[in-house]
Amino acid sequence: MFKFIGLASFLVIFLVSCGGASKDVPNNNTAPTNLNVQVQVATDSSGNVSFVATATNAVSFDFDFGNGTMQTVPSGSIVYKYPLSGNYTVTVTAKSTGAQTAAKTIQVVVGVKLNIVWSEEFDNPGVPNSAKWGYDIGEGGWGNSELQNYTNRSNNSIVSNGTLKIIATREPYGTSAFTSARLLSKDKFSFKYGKIEVRAKLPANGGTWPAIWMLGSNISSVSWPACGEIDIMEHKGNDLNKIYGTIHYPNHSGGSAVGGTTIITGATTDFHRYAAIWSDASIQFLVDDTPFFTVANNNTMPFNQNFFIILNLAMGGTFGGAVDPAFTTAQMEVDYVRVYQ
Repeated sequence: MFKFIGLASFLVIFLVSCGGASKDVPNNNTAPTNLNVQVQVATDSSGNVSFVATATNAVSFDFDFGNGTMQTVPSGSIVYKYPLSGNYTVTVTAKSTGAQTAAKTIQVVVGVKLNIVWSEEFDNPGVPNSAKWGYDIGEGGWGNSELQNYTNRSNNSIVSNGTLKIIATREPYGTSAFTSARLLSKDKFSFKYGKIEVRAKLPANGGTWPAIWMLGSNISSVSWPACGEIDIMEHKGNDLNKIYGTIHYPNHSGGSAVGGTTIITGATTDFHRYAAIWSDASIQFLVDDTPFFTVANNNTMPFNQNFFIILNLAMGGTFGGAVDPAFTTAQMEVDYVRVYQ
């Protein structure tokens, strides 16, 4: 009798214990609830915003910061640094272990103070300032089957009336049928992170290929594309008003590069502001302060070192395409180059 009672008691305890344990197992099909997001914007104009997200049954949180940058934060707590002032729509998505979700959208107003750390205003007439600009010189296609021979002659680059003119001309020079110029700040100025803005007016002629871009300062030691390339603006005279913003790096270069485009009006008749905002988290491309493409940056990519600036006008090539048979001369006109941090 006592043995029977003992056995029955053991079974009751076992069943109760098992029943209690099963109640503690998370339900993977239960979506997070009670999602709450606390936001604190720094008052020092640094762009830092503190986010703290909490939710019942959540194991991680996805943040879309409203500027093309996204990040998964298991703890729900993060300080994100906005590189530019703006009114941002932030979406926070809570996830359960079973990938069930709950989302919340909030508005964040951020003020960021940027200071000019380097600029070229092209106010002094004559040849470009040798303290700020050097030249790439020569022909041979430059890896893109381009048709021009780059020179350092004033015929191809000159400052007048407050702007730099980079001039492409149909003329025999060496073995090439065209001349032009490619200016660069290599070994004179480079920077890591910030905003670069160039105000420019582009040529309209078929076959012209103006570019505003940057290369990693370590190109001499690691070569391209390991050094990284940031193309702030490229334009085809054969496809007017379509602006390209692109990055090149190993396994994503040439025809496999990562980029986006936007269509504007008056690229060849008016000055526009072409810019990139670059941080350790992202590279954003803008025209007249309007973003059109953003790509994530991380420590596995070559975009976390100093880069120098390049301004050039190429002819033809794999990007520029066929040159108009009636082409004689054209120019890219640059009002200023400014770097902010």
